[in-house]
Amino acid sequence: MRRLGFRAGDITHLRLSDIDWKGASIQVCGKGRRPTRLPLTQEMGQAIVAYLKKGRPRTNADTLFIHCRPPYRAFGSSAVSCIVNRAFRRAGVMRPTRGAAHLLRHSLATSLLRQGASLEDIAVILRHRSIETTQIYAKVDIPSLRQIAQPWPEV
Repeated sequence: MRRLGFRAGDITHLRLSDIDWKGASIQVCGKGRRPTRLPLTQEMGQAIVAYLKKGRPRTNADTLFIHCRPPYRAFGSSAVSCIVNRAFRRAGVMRPTRGAAHLLRHSLATSLLRQGASLEDIAVILRHRSIETTQIYAKVDIPSLRQIAQPWPEV
């Protein structure tokens, strides 16, 4: 979620068949049901392999992430949010009471913005249809806003 700005729904809809191991890519079909092919980094690939070997229950389901207790079924987006909340709690990270999973998208966008990525580039990574949606991330980069802020005209 943190590396590619996945939404909770992107995670819950992932299927084993969405992973192209040879092409090092993963197909995400999230909001709007638009399929998008994204890079599968080595770090992500290793984490998925570890989960498949040690964490995923044996089942014939094509869904990637499965509940660890019977009935073995796909995660719902609330399960993803609970997992993210638990991880934040364990790490001692203060977070909003709601939207912890979405906070990872915001932190990715903020990080990219601070590294010099354009809003257009961030919009592509986050799969926003409109640049206006991405502009909400500009307000968090105060140092950059100070550099471009115009002086207040004398009244």
